[in-house]
Amino acid sequence: MAGQNCLVANDWICWDYVTSRSQELTDATVQHVWITGVSVVIGLVVSLPLALLARRGRRWAAPVLGLTTLLYTVPSLAMFSLLLPLFGLSASLVVTGLVLYSLTILVRNAMAGLEAVPEEVREAARGMGYGPGRLLWQVELPLALPALLAGVRIATVSTVALTTVGSIVGKGGLGNLIAPAVNSSFKAQVLTASVLCVLLALVADLALLGVQRLLTPWTRATRAPRAARRAKPVPAVPAEPAATTPTKGA
Repeated sequence: MAGQNCLVANDWICWDYVTSRSQELTDATVQHVWITGVSVVIGLVVSLPLALLARRGRRWAAPVLGLTTLLYTVPSLAMFSLLLPLFGLSASLVVTGLVLYSLTILVRNAMAGLEAVPEEVREAARGMGYGPGRLLWQVELPLALPALLAGVRIATVSTVALTTVGSIVGKGGLGNLIAPAVNSSFKAQVLTASVLCVLLALVADLALLGVQRLLTPWTRATRAPRAARRAKPVPAVPAEPAATTPTKGA
């Protein structure tokens, strides 16, 4: 009875809503995860060639970085409206818009990671007979992984939030529940879908952090000696004997 009353009273926290709409919440969450995952993966695939192109020099870096930054400044509603004639009211419309937004973060982080690779490492690899392709895949990209995966984490959390805007075309995952609930003042649905969206971003970030730690074990290996050196006690320096002033004999 209490559970029914919370729906009638339109309370913010209502467990009866969760149990009675569990399938609807599950479907919306699955769609949210699918749209977010596909958008980030495609964004990562597109951003790597752009980062490689941009690092050739200022001639290419300025247009690439300028275009990706410009795309990020376009409001989401305007972006979806511009893409509507190409994709119609479909999931492709939302995914394409989210991919374009993710490029700003992913391209910049990929460039930062590649530029952080020491030049002496590249020279050593070339001296061992590594060609450009092998140098990129076996030396530069592995060393650029920390910065690249950090960008993936930021882009993923950002995409989780932006996916809700896709509700304007019915492809917004949890946004499909939030938007109509806001219009009808259905408090339990607004709060439940919003909390699920926050939890989804948190879980995705923690999962990617675990992947980053798994793929970059050398970052943990370098931190441990530093921490040990910081914690190592400094031996006390024995005090020097006080200087004595010689006295003249009588």
